[in-house]
Amino acid sequence: MKTITTTAGQPVSNHQDSLTIGKNGAILMQDYVLMEKLAHQNRERIPERTMHAKGSGAHGTLTITKDITKYTKADIFSEVGKETPMFLRFSTVAGERGAADAERDVRGFAMKFYTKQGNWDLVGNNTPIFFVADPYKFPDFAHTQKRDPKTNMRSPTAMWDFWSLTPESIHQITILFSDRGLPISYRHMHGFGSHTYSLINKDGKRVWVKFHFITKQGIKNMTNEEGNKIIANDRESSQKDLYNAIENEDYPKWDMKIQVMNESEADNHKDNPFDLTKVWSKKKYPLIDVGTFELNKNPNNYHNEVEQSTFSPSNIVPGIGLSPDRMLQARGFAYPDAHRYRVGTHHEMLPINKPLVEVNTYHKDGSMNFEDINKEVDISYEPNSFGGAKEDSSFAEPPLQVDGKIDRYDRSEGNDYFYQARDLFNLMSSYQKEQLYSNIAGAMDDVPQNIIDKQLALFEKVSSQYADGVRKALL
Repeated sequence: MKTITTTAGQPVSNHQDSLTIGKNGAILMQDYVLMEKLAHQNRERIPERTMHAKGSGAHGTLTITKDITKYTKADIFSEVGKETPMFLRFSTVAGERGAADAERDVRGFAMKFYTKQGNWDLVGNNTPIFFVADPYKFPDFAHTQKRDPKTNMRSPTAMWDFWSLTPESIHQITILFSDRGLPISYRHMHGFGSHTYSLINKDGKRVWVKFHFITKQGIKNMTNEEGNKIIANDRESSQKDLYNAIENEDYPKWDMKIQVMNESEADNHKDNPFDLTKVWSKKKYPLIDVGTFELNKNPNNYHNEVEQSTFSPSNIVPGIGLSPDRMLQARGFAYPDAHRYRVGTHHEMLPINKPLVEVNTYHKDGSMNFEDINKEVDISYEPNSFGGAKEDSSFAEPPLQVDGKIDRYDRSEGNDYFYQARDLFNLMSSYQKEQLYSNIAGAMDDVPQNIIDKQLALFEKVSSQYADGVRKALL
C-alpha cells in the first residue's frame, strides 16, 4: 500500500483530521499538511484562455496517404505511409470554461503534430474564414464576444454594433448563423487551418497553401431548439460525445487536404490571397489529398493535457512557413505570449507541449522552468566559445520579394466583402435560408433598431432576399 506524502515526500500520518487545540479547539497554523492542501487548492486553476476557454482534446495519429514532396521538404510529409503522433484540442470561441458545448459559436480546431523536426502547430477553426482580417481589430472584436463590463452579461448590442460597422465580417456571420454554426458534435464538423501558410520544397521553391480537414463522420448540425434542449440537460455534450466515441473505439477520422497557389498566381489574384475573411475558389485551386488522421486516445488528465496544452502558429518546421496574412503574423506573437502569461514562461517544457526532438535555447529562468537538474548548464549566451548550440543557415527560407511604402492602408477601398457571402447564400436551400433568417433574428433580441438597420443594409449588399428574409423574421 502506498503512503500519502506532502509535496516534499514527507509521509502523512493522518489525512482525515486537522490539528487542533483539544477535540473542539481551534486549528493550529503549524498544521503544515492542511496549509499545503489549502494553498494548493487556491492555485489549482490557471487563468482560462481569453478566447477558446471551453475545450476538449484527444491524442491521435496522422498518416500520409499521398506524396506532396514536390511542394514541401517537411519531414512529416516525407513519405507515403509516414505516421506522426498528434494532439487536437476542440473548443468554443466566445464562452467561458463553464459555457455549454451546444451553444451557437465558432469551434476551434487546434492541432499539434510531434514531428522529427520539432512541433508543428496548426491553429484553426471549423470555418475557413474569420470575422476580421487585421489584428488591429481583434481585441475589439473579442470584447464584443465577452461579458459587458457593466451588466456582466453577454451583449447582442455590442456584437451587432461591431459587425454592422465591420463589413468584412459578413461572410463569417453568414456561416455562423447558418445550419453549420451549430454542429451536433466535434466529430461531425470540418476543420480548417483558415490562414494562408507557405510550403517550401527541397529546391527552395515556395507555394502558398490552405489546409482543410474533412470529417469522415459526415456533417451533422442542430437547430437552436435542438441545441437548447441539449443544454437544458447536458452542458458537456460535445465532451461526452468525443470521450465516449474514443472509449468505445469508434475513433473519429478526418482527411487532410490542401489548396495550393503559386507566387505568380497570388500576385494576380482577384482578392488579397492572404485575407482571412475570404476563401480560395475550389474550382481554380482544387483540394489535393494529403493524408488521414484519427483520434484514438483520451487524455489521462484533463488539466495536464487539455487545459495546459498550448498552440501557436509560430510553431512551424522546415518546409512549412508563414505568409503575409496579417492575422497569422499577429497570432504568431499573441498566442505564445498568452501562454507565457497563462501557463508559464516555459510552458513548452510541459509533457503535452514538449517536442520529441532535443531543444537547445539560451532562455533563462522564469516560471515553469523544470529542466533536468542533472543536466549541466554553464552557457546562457550566444555567440560563445564553449561549443554551445549555433545557427544553421541551411534552414533559412527563400527570400520573399516585397515592395511598397510603409503606411496604415485602408483596405476597404475597392474591396468586395459581399460576393463570397452571396455565393454561399445562393448555395443554400430554402430551408437553410429560413434557418439563417431565424437564427439571426433570434440573436438580435433587444438590439437597438438603428444598429439592426445598419446590419440589414449590409445584408442588402449581399442579397435583397437575404435582407428581406431577416427583416421578415424580425417582425
